[in-house]
Amino acid sequence: MRMGRLRHAMVCSSNQNRSMEAHSLLKRHSFDVASYGTGREVKLPGPSLREPNVYPFGTPYKHMFDELRRKDPDLYKRNGILPMLKRNCSVKLAPQRWQDNAADGCFDVVLTFEEKVFDLVVQDLSNREHKLMKTVLIINMDVKDNHEEAAAGGKLALELCQELEAVDCWEDSIDDIVAAFEKTNNKKLLYNISFY
Repeated sequence: MRMGRLRHAMVCSSNQNRSMEAHSLLKRHSFDVASYGTGREVKLPGPSLREPNVYPFGTPYKHMFDELRRKDPDLYKRNGILPMLKRNCSVKLAPQRWQDNAADGCFDVVLTFEEKVFDLVVQDLSNREHKLMKTVLIINMDVKDNHEEAAAGGKLALELCQELEAVDCWEDSIDDIVAAFEKTNNKKLLYNISFY
């Protein structure tokens, strides 16, 4: 039975793969979840590294999907971008930027998938005025940016969230939860506690 004690935000730097994979999986398991990017814009792979497809945050995933399907359907199907965008369309309307939207919610747990994003989120939360004095747990789990690793990272994010949700007070259990998770999954986690 889902107790509803947690609300989660998936965060990664203008990447629509890792955070959205975790968002999709957590949503299917009835978690209250949101996802954000932290870059200036959304960048998707293009025909070469020097030619990414760049979109402003707020551009609907359907618009990106339709545009890339018109540009080169074989390329974007082969590199997994069209299936990724199709998945994203079923999760939410458009990508959102942490710095512009994260104040809208009061999350219990924020997951990041690369250390530089973890640092940015920790810094952003520590620079805010702490009006509610409500704790928020920020956890980083490094996940490589490819479709296979994103799928594996999403499953690990779900497992971690389920472990956090299973305890009455994560503040009292976080050290033990992290240690057991790291040992079981051979995955190093960084974590920090901040406030709203």
